[in-house]
Amino acid sequence: MRHRRKTVKLQRTVPHRDAMLRNLACSLIEHRRIKTTLAKAKALRPFAEKLVTLGKRDSLHSRRRAISLLGSNELAQRSVKALFEEIAPAHADRQGGYCRITKLGQRRSDSAAMAYIEWVDAYVPASEAEEEVEEAAAS
Repeated sequence: MRHRRKTVKLQRTVPHRDAMLRNLACSLIEHRRIKTTLAKAKALRPFAEKLVTLGKRDSLHSRRRAISLLGSNELAQRSVKALFEEIAPAHADRQGGYCRITKLGQRRSDSAAMAYIEWVDAYVPASEAEEEVEEAAAS
């Protein structure tokens, strides 16, 4: 029986799954919204929300814990800095539920369920192509 077994394995070994979640979290922090499979998005959400909770505390200990969770490479260092300076303050008055998962349908090649995962309160910069479409629609 799987009682109280919360970890989603995603058909990967433990080190592979941990590395994948670290990379997805760094990408989510850096880009504010990422497109991934629904299963990976659902596995990423608790991991990312715990990082935001650490960011809201904003102490040396919480920064070191975030670095230990994300890794010590250059991307992780930038991600921790952005997490504590931009993302956590944007969610300062929210008690939880920092991520939003939007289902997109199925991928064409293998019919995997796809989804966007994004921050609820953080600003998501639009790409230049999307801005041009919005400007053309406005005028």
